Amino acid sequence: MKAWRLNNIGDFKLEDVGEIKPLKGEVLVKVRACGICGSDIPRVYKTGARNMPLTIGHEFAGEVVSAGSEDVEKWVGKKVAAFPLVPCMECPSCKKKKFELCQNYEFLGSRNDGAFAEYIRVPERALIEIPDDMPFDIAAMLEPMAVAVHAIKRLDAPKDDYVLVEGLGTIGIMLAAILQAYGFEKILVVGNKEAQLKRVLELGLSEDCYIDSTKENVAEAVKAKTNGQMVAAAWECVGKSETYEIVVDVLKAEGKGCLVGNPYSDMTLNREIYWKILRRQLWITGTWNSSFTHEEDDDWHEVIRLVKEGKVEPRKFITHTYDLENIIKGFEIMRDKKENYIKIMCVEEG
Repeated sequence: MKAWRLNNIGDFKLEDVGEIKPLKGEVLVKVRACGICGSDIPRVYKTGARNMPLTIGHEFAGEVVSAGSEDVEKWVGKKVAAFPLVPCMECPSCKKKKFELCQNYEFLGSRNDGAFAEYIRVPERALIEIPDDMPFDIAAMLEPMAVAVHAIKRLDAPKDDYVLVEGLGTIGIMLAAILQAYGFEKILVVGNKEAQLKRVLELGLSEDCYIDSTKENVAEAVKAKTNGQMVAAAWECVGKSETYEIVVDVLKAEGKGCLVGNPYSDMTLNREIYWKILRRQLWITGTWNSSFTHEEDDDWHEVIRLVKEGKVEPRKFITHTYDLENIIKGFEIMRDKKENYIKIMCVEEG
């Protein structure tokens, strides 16, 4: 089969890797859609992956075509997506079903071979069946949307108070959309591109909720838009010291902040910001990944419900699609920032 192999930093090629077969407890999935995650770009061009050579790609959906053992044959023929984090099932976090906090996990697309390929081997415990009428490109969006849902749940913010999303990349814009779906009425968002404002308006949010960080002092703008109240909750979706400081600046006393963005580089915390955390008694937390327990109240089932009920429309976030042969164009767009994008998707028909 063909797969995009990361052999070393910057050495990323479409190669014929031969046939792969699922092992006991695994299934073989024919990949029908796979999104490029923002974390894939530094993985390919800057930092490399934990294990190389490696097939990357962890936001995917497809059809189960074969099983590695009798106990998983029930999955053959089903449409599936997959939770890419493969937990050890033995550590204290796994025993509590906090699989996203597993201390000894594997990860499809960063530690194990992923889905920018014709086929992928997937452990049964990672599978989630998707509705027959859900298109594969939408199903491949479940993973990043579940990450956004998980971040929202981390804060348990009041729906009748002001909240803010700092950074309108893929996860940030999804966060804003899902907050809206949950009934939050006082959403403020911070971006730095005209294209981001356009996306915000397409979601149905008003132009007044948008703050352009290239033209305004964000804290002063928030103060004006909230009549001096500031916000009860804020999500940092960039991963830079300056945006972290903005989140601290805009939180009211006893406000809650959630760090979502992967760090661009080392983060610093200056004395003034530290004092604000202390004196306002702020609650700052982090989030990573999503909750997938196979139970109806996990983040993945929540996202499926939101999509089925029409409360969130994932295709609004898909700005570019390519087939497997040409998906490198999407990586280059994201690397070079030469076009505006939200989610770039590899889609294989038939």
